[in-house]
Amino acid sequence: MTSSLTAHAEIQHTTLTKTDQKRLERLAASAGRTPQAMLRFVLRDGFAVCEEDIAESIDADREFSRGESVSHASVIQAAKKQLKSASKRV
Repeated sequence: MTSSLTAHAEIQHTTLTKTDQKRLERLAASAGRTPQAMLRFVLRDGFAVCEEDIAESIDADREFSRGESVSHASVIQAAKKQLKSASKRV
């Protein structure tokens, strides 16, 4: 069986408790996904990891929207500047 078929078979044979179904629905809503799409990640990583990842993603989006983030390019530029400055001191 290919990995996608294996994953599909796992999903077909998975039965969640009512509590886990509700948890999956809340998680999916937070991620902007369907419960069916989210189940794949929950089966692979577990609820706790998925919930943490989504919470961190939401926090990062909020930080970005407030203008509190730093671009990759500016970090690289600052790192290069520090390395150049350090090499002159040696």
